[in-house]
Amino acid sequence: MIRTNSIAPTDGGTPMEHRDAALLRLYVMLDTLARPLRQRRDERGDVPGWVFITVMSVGLVGAIGSVARGELQGILSAALGQVR
Repeated sequence: MIRTNSIAPTDGGTPMEHRDAALLRLYVMLDTLARPLRQRRDERGDVPGWVFITVMSVGLVGAIGSVARGELQGILSAALGQVR
């Protein structure tokens, strides 16, 4: 269990000090609860980003290949013809 009693203004504090202490307690509690999620995310890496890049690359190569297939074959044939 999270103890939040230790962060509090002295007795008779102003309303602003009480608000600040409450916000600090809330921040500490949320940070403590979110720590396991951050660690799990750090270990996982950016897999969705890499998958997106890979899928988009395959899509671009496929689109360009289907549109310019004849031209690409001509360029490849000409290049191979110069090598022989």
